Amino acid sequence: MTQYQHTDALVTGLNQQSLAQLPSHVDTPTYDRSAVKAGIVHIGVGGFHRAHQAVYVNELLKTPGSEQWGICGVGLLEGNRGLRDILKQQDYLYTLTVRHPDGTIDNKVIGSMIDFLFAPEDKQAVINKLAHSDTKIVSLTITEGGYNFNPATGEFDYSNPDIINDINNPNDPITAFGYITAALKLRKEQGLGAFTVQSCDNIQHNGNVTRKMLLAFATEQDKDLSEWIEQNVSFPNAMVDRITPVSKKSDIDYVVDAYGVSDEWPITCESFTQWVIEDTFSDSRPNWDVVGAQFVTDVTPYETMKIRLLNAGHSVLGLLGSIHGYGTIDETVSDELFATYLRAFMDKEVTPNLEPLEGIDLESYKDTLIERFANPNIKDSLARICSESSAKLPKFLIATINENLVQGRDVSLATLVIATWCLYSDKGLSENGEQLEIQDAMHKELNSYAQETQTSPIAFLKLTSLFGKLEHNETFTAEYKKSIAALYAPNSKIKAIMQAVLDQKSN
Repeated sequence: MTQYQHTDALVTGLNQQSLAQLPSHVDTPTYDRSAVKAGIVHIGVGGFHRAHQAVYVNELLKTPGSEQWGICGVGLLEGNRGLRDILKQQDYLYTLTVRHPDGTIDNKVIGSMIDFLFAPEDKQAVINKLAHSDTKIVSLTITEGGYNFNPATGEFDYSNPDIINDINNPNDPITAFGYITAALKLRKEQGLGAFTVQSCDNIQHNGNVTRKMLLAFATEQDKDLSEWIEQNVSFPNAMVDRITPVSKKSDIDYVVDAYGVSDEWPITCESFTQWVIEDTFSDSRPNWDVVGAQFVTDVTPYETMKIRLLNAGHSVLGLLGSIHGYGTIDETVSDELFATYLRAFMDKEVTPNLEPLEGIDLESYKDTLIERFANPNIKDSLARICSESSAKLPKFLIATINENLVQGRDVSLATLVIATWCLYSDKGLSENGEQLEIQDAMHKELNSYAQETQTSPIAFLKLTSLFGKLEHNETFTAEYKKSIAALYAPNSKIKAIMQAVLDQKSN
């Protein structure tokens, strides 16, 4: 993230001392931060962590007897140096601006982080902190790429140079797996119990994925240790949800106006938040259910609901809206046609594949999603939503397509989105001729396959690492060819094509 500073040098910076001068409408930590211990060490302190897990911990710390559940952040990358410097000068405090759809704003200061370690400067300090007896949970938001699996096979990628380094140099780690394994080795040698490794990333079965990858790494480095990890370390699956746009300079300026202090790295998020966690921990755990989280025996159906509706819904709006020329999610879904298309996709192509869930009213959940997407106070860019679509769409959208094809159900709404992704990857332009900001590790490959569409309409589908056997499904390819022909026609307009698909769906 780009760092910003407020231009008024006379404004007092946010820190423990300046909390006392904040306006009464700002919710500040009411607990004694000097008494808080770091029972959680979190690797990968980004915006989502600070809008989600750290907020649940902040609320829990207001409950007497919860002092052992503070957070020590860890930055593994050189790019985390700026964050470390800012957090340190702010006594690890930061502001959270919660923007409701109706324009209401909640202003909070989050105090649950009490320390931050910058690994490139002292790797052993990080290993020692992870291995400390106070540490009960090591949590992660390291993005999908940080789990080091091959997206096509789901297997651990041993060819990564950083992984090769960590396997051969256990005391000089680079990756999260290297640090965690080194710390668990220390715990084992010292006769301490294992900590829980808790993924907070938006990955289906995130705990299972973390377990599989860590064991693959540890087995290669130290087989005896790997067996100890397998027997002693828990990796609870969890479903996480809160829309958190990238911080902007305007967020910093807002904090000065609303709080009267300067925060150099504030967080803005929506009001909705959800965290569903499997109750399988190696050691003690925080009572997050007291502050709104939900502990369950199996998180899978909750994950499926969220990924197929929210995440896929984001991609539907992101790709179709980008081609039309919209820039943000709220702008896109505020267009009645896009909202109608999205709801039809949710109702007719996703809902038939979802099982009923205790405590979830599915119709109300879908209503809430539309309301969240339309929040005019959360300017979530379509470029961010569409980033790394190659890692997202196989799970978010293509899985739904495959299930519907097996059941003989229509897939026309989702098919148009896949065809639009082809056009997006091929031309990289909106229909207004504006260059689109495309961020995808597979963009060159996507572009190469998409460019063959003019001569072979299903060329994009031949990228089997993403699409599997869809190119051989006659029902799908017939619908896909129709969408491609419409999208690539001279002077085509995405809204007219969307309307045509909706009309077809209703007949």
